Amino acid sequence: MKKLSYGITSILLLSMLTACGGNEGGGSSSKAADAGKTENTESSTAGASTAEQPANDEHKLGSKPVTLTFYNTSGTFPDTEFKTLIADPIHAKYPNVTIERITPAATTTPEEVLTTHQPDIIYSSSTTHQKIKRTGAYEDLRGLIDQYHFDTNRIKPILWNYIKELGDNGEILAIPFNANQHVLYYNKDIFDKFGVEYPTSEQLTWDQVLEIAKKLTRTENGVNYVGLSVDHLTGLAKGLGLPILDRETGNAALDTPEWHRIFELEKQISEIPGYVSPDGVWDYGRDQFMKDQTVGMRVTWLANMVGPLEELRQQGVEFNWDIAPAPNFEDQLGKTREAQIHSLSVNSQSKHKEEAFQVIAEILSDEGQRILSRNGRVPAITNPELEKEYGLDIPVLQGKTVQNVFVGEPLQEHYFHPYETEISKRLNEAAADLAINGLDVNSAIRKATDAINKDVESLRTTIGVK
Repeated sequence: MKKLSYGITSILLLSMLTACGGNEGGGSSSKAADAGKTENTESSTAGASTAEQPANDEHKLGSKPVTLTFYNTSGTFPDTEFKTLIADPIHAKYPNVTIERITPAATTTPEEVLTTHQPDIIYSSSTTHQKIKRTGAYEDLRGLIDQYHFDTNRIKPILWNYIKELGDNGEILAIPFNANQHVLYYNKDIFDKFGVEYPTSEQLTWDQVLEIAKKLTRTENGVNYVGLSVDHLTGLAKGLGLPILDRETGNAALDTPEWHRIFELEKQISEIPGYVSPDGVWDYGRDQFMKDQTVGMRVTWLANMVGPLEELRQQGVEFNWDIAPAPNFEDQLGKTREAQIHSLSVNSQSKHKEEAFQVIAEILSDEGQRILSRNGRVPAITNPELEKEYGLDIPVLQGKTVQNVFVGEPLQEHYFHPYETEISKRLNEAAADLAINGLDVNSAIRKATDAINKDVESLRTTIGVK
């Protein structure tokens, strides 16, 4: 298994950390504490921005050399972000502490990795939380939270409330790392090519976005341009916070007015003249937007694009793009899509649990979260001042309208049923049915519901969760 080690301290980053440390102003504002004090009851000491370590603790971070391993189970987390957000800042502050990344083969599943390795810190999201939970790799963090007086009141309530639902009996299995919010990315060059006005900082309705998409979807000099990419049914449903499965029964929850509304919108997008290419291509994503540069607008996660766009810039590939607020239905304006929780956990099999937790606490400090914000990730803690610094240190965001990230209120991510990740492929099949197989909305919902319920019956046998 190949490991990538990042232990070199950046002088520039060290200077930035020193500057940040001089004007922290404390780890928790009264606003942050008030926002969460009724929900976040696990905290022992309000206002602690980093782990308060016992005076004679042999595990005190930095007191002796230690190498911690880090494993990313899901989501987009390029090496440049790992170094900038985690490995380099920790090593700069604690020269005795090195964090190495475990990088398995792309075909290796998280379950396989966790049975052969014991990474100290686990990075995960809603797409893998339930899977990792079933492996038993998550340490219950309540004892460490108490021991190090970690203040959970500082974490944004919509993130912390999701985390509390992960445990079956009150366990805390993860700490939010950042809020992965949605925006509308748009390619200015394509807008200019077809003489279409750019989106503004005002949140648009889906009807308005569809009208723009129609103007951008056309063939020019043999190139097929597509006006809009939306991550299909799963992405659109996040604007209404919709679960795919019923929480109590585990069966498909698609036959509702809200899901019908989502399927209808997907159908409208796929029926834009020219959306489906002459050779049957209908699924457009990140590569078509940033590499092929044939997609005019893409509504998707921040983390899905910012890091890869920076890596592309470092390779010498740049183009003229910007950010607008994520659209929504007219009666939902003021709200955006669900904010996905990217989280950090301690491995229950780790030999360095206390050191790993202290690293997580450092990343959740004002200092650590400022580094995240300045490099293109939305902080997990409630501190509006950090949001004002969003994107200041990552070159690819310079000159972009980054404050559009914060237009609209993100929804709390819906409860992910233990089977949800396994059956999500059925929504991709339903999107294909709408786009290229000629199914109407009602038929597509019935077909997807039947397929999901059959999957669930099988999963009850193989996974065993009700």
